Amino acid sequence: MCNELDYLTFLDDVKISKTRDFMKYKKVIITKFGGPEVMQLVEESSLPEPKSGEVRVKVLKTCANFTDIMIRKGKYPDVKDKPPFSLGYDMIGVVDKPGKDVSEFQVGDKVADMTVIGAYSEYICLPASKLTKLPDKIDDSEAVTLILSYMTAYQMLHRIANITEGKSILIHGAGGAVGIALLQLGKLLDLKVYGTASKSKHDLVKKHGGIPIDYRNEDFEKRIQELTDGGVDVVFDPIGGQNFKKSFQSLKPGGQLVAFGFYNAVMDKGGNILMDFMRIMLWNVLPNRKRASFYSIGGLRKKHPEWFKRDLQELFKLLEQGDIQPEISNHFTLEKAKEVHEKIEKAELKGKVIFDIS
Repeated sequence: MCNELDYLTFLDDVKISKTRDFMKYKKVIITKFGGPEVMQLVEESSLPEPKSGEVRVKVLKTCANFTDIMIRKGKYPDVKDKPPFSLGYDMIGVVDKPGKDVSEFQVGDKVADMTVIGAYSEYICLPASKLTKLPDKIDDSEAVTLILSYMTAYQMLHRIANITEGKSILIHGAGGAVGIALLQLGKLLDLKVYGTASKSKHDLVKKHGGIPIDYRNEDFEKRIQELTDGGVDVVFDPIGGQNFKKSFQSLKPGGQLVAFGFYNAVMDKGGNILMDFMRIMLWNVLPNRKRASFYSIGGLRKKHPEWFKRDLQELFKLLEQGDIQPEISNHFTLEKAKEVHEKIEKAELKGKVIFDIS
């Protein structure tokens, strides 16, 4: 039987739990689809309550991703939710309250997840089945960069292109977050790597073993033909529009285009998401001795959820061993969310941008 002290301790725990449930917390929502002005910092009067099988997580870190901008503009095919909702594609956090029927996580466990939306918030409830525990010895800010950017790079290399050591690749946006991840992971495979980037980011591309191409002042298709013997083995292209066509022409026979974004269409610089996707699918069936495919991190996770957790654990291991080193440019609080999105759209930030939440 419980003694009086145990009973009083129990009552104190219940009181603390009840008090916490009615704590206020902040999050950034979008009120409608549009520009940075649709983002709004709001305060909720009580913490979200985890359902059966869920865990309430106190968010520590999330990234400001270009994908968040696509979602904010209403141009991300995998998000069907209508505003208002919070952005936030990835997060590192601490288990704050396990819901009913959750036994694999305890209060205080540090966890990671690709949330897609919702992580621009101090607290969030997530399915326990999707959470991955963090190793003890890795930095939270570095760890959160792996969930979207490095996962995208890793899966495109190993799950889509199935690339082998010594091959050649062209990376578009090589100075961006996914580009840097591809450079670092490509170096581990001893790949010959070329990367398009603005002149200001060429030193960054060189730092990670890439050969930079100035996309503003050079025709990358012609430059690749000059630098290679008939093209590269794989091109990774998040740009879309006419860029897809030039990327496809930069491949050697037997090469593969991996498309993974529609930057031009999102930024109103040409291209159409649906038409671009259909063009990719058409090229893949034509008898041209080349292949084309589209990578969707969300689509692949739905199809092979076990791959996502396995690949994330492998990336955590590479980080722990020092084999990859995320480039983090800045840390901001949620209050700066509008300003950060404006800077990302203007390509003013190098490397990954982290929101420090709690």
